Amino acid sequence: MQYVSTRGGMEPSNFSDVLLEGLAPDGGLVVPQTIPNVDAETLESWRELTYPQLATEVIGLYWTDIPREDLAELCQAAYGPQFKADMIVPLTPIDQMSALVDLSQGPTLAFKDMAMQFLGEALPYVLQKRGQTLNILGATSGDTGSAAEYAFRSKPNIGVFMLSPKGRMSRFQRAQMYTLTDDNVHNIVIEGVFDDAQNLVKELNSDLEFKAANSLGTVNSINLGRLIAQSVYYFWAWLRVTNGIPAEQRESFGVSFAVPSGNFGNIFSGQLARQMGLPIDTLVLATNENNVLDEFFRSGKYEPRSADNTLATSSPSMDISKASNLERFIYLVLDQDQEQLAKAWQQLDTTGTLDLSEQQPRFEQEFGMVSGTSTHQDRVATIRAVYEKAEVVIDPHTADGVTVARGFQRPGHPMLVLETAKPEKFGDIVNEALGFEPELLPEFAQLLELEQHTVEMGADAEALRNYIAKHHV
Repeated sequence: MQYVSTRGGMEPSNFSDVLLEGLAPDGGLVVPQTIPNVDAETLESWRELTYPQLATEVIGLYWTDIPREDLAELCQAAYGPQFKADMIVPLTPIDQMSALVDLSQGPTLAFKDMAMQFLGEALPYVLQKRGQTLNILGATSGDTGSAAEYAFRSKPNIGVFMLSPKGRMSRFQRAQMYTLTDDNVHNIVIEGVFDDAQNLVKELNSDLEFKAANSLGTVNSINLGRLIAQSVYYFWAWLRVTNGIPAEQRESFGVSFAVPSGNFGNIFSGQLARQMGLPIDTLVLATNENNVLDEFFRSGKYEPRSADNTLATSSPSMDISKASNLERFIYLVLDQDQEQLAKAWQQLDTTGTLDLSEQQPRFEQEFGMVSGTSTHQDRVATIRAVYEKAEVVIDPHTADGVTVARGFQRPGHPMLVLETAKPEKFGDIVNEALGFEPELLPEFAQLLELEQHTVEMGADAEALRNYIAKHHV
């Protein structure tokens, strides 16, 4: 299996290479040359597998340059006792035809652990084999940062430089990240919003001389390894839902997924699973008030907003107005034409708008993609409604997913909402909706009292370069 850039400026590479690189050297995103196909017989043969075994099968279709037994060991370690549920990903019904896909059983109580724990095993494996070091540069709007830091803390040959927007994350999210004291973890607080932090990551990754000199890589959702690891739980959830379906009906039994989305990585993993042949009926993209993606899927016009126009909302991990992973979807829409995509991105950079309105009908017809927007009032009402009906407390991002999913439910078609985090991370809005805050386990409650360690910085690429050059491994 070989990988190329969406923009055509990268020689075909293997999975281990792109795992370390993250962003392609031409500024594009890494994509597989061909998407592997999973037929009905193969899918059925996976039904009785454990989650680590299923991960080995799915990821093994992409990571073909290491021994399969090594991959199996990495997956077993990645999805082990650090997850609180024996099944790793349980499903929780919330009404007759809807369920939550519980992706927050990991050490940081967020779905990002599902991919990051895998990368926490995979990257050290590759680095050790090659005798190399890696300095991870990332940006977080909430959960990516803590998931990355907990996956790589004190790991050999790896440094972590995580940028986060000042004052834009919940108190618990800040405590999870900023209280770590591992020497290889650096929390850099940026004056600005998530998009400012993400732009810094892209700028430094595009500086090939600096990138090489400091062994820079990324584990943000632009890293293809993360997206492939995330595609596993789409297969897992479909297999669990269809356990109760007669065998002769399973092959064509479509299931829909609603996905809260800011940076478009989580839902693109679902699109990847769909392209591989998983019977996904509809992929429902849910945004909050920063609804650039909803506008794009409804109109075909993509118009990222400035930092000043990116709202601070009660689902802060989705306060993003420039979705880094959308380029991969547009690459598929443009039939994997790298030259055409490079022109499209040049248009976006020049005019601030990308007009694909002529392609818009294909978004649903061909790719099964629909979208909607949720507001603070929606989140509060949905948290309350789900609790009253199912006695399940959900976080505000998951509430965005449930809210938007309601508009696309059809009788007889299961709707699975991807849970993004435990509600304990967002006590204020849960208290507003239900009159109480979810109780933190003691080991998490004590984080709120610990000293926090950060470096504050403006949105200044040169200052960031200097800091990384001084502290890289």
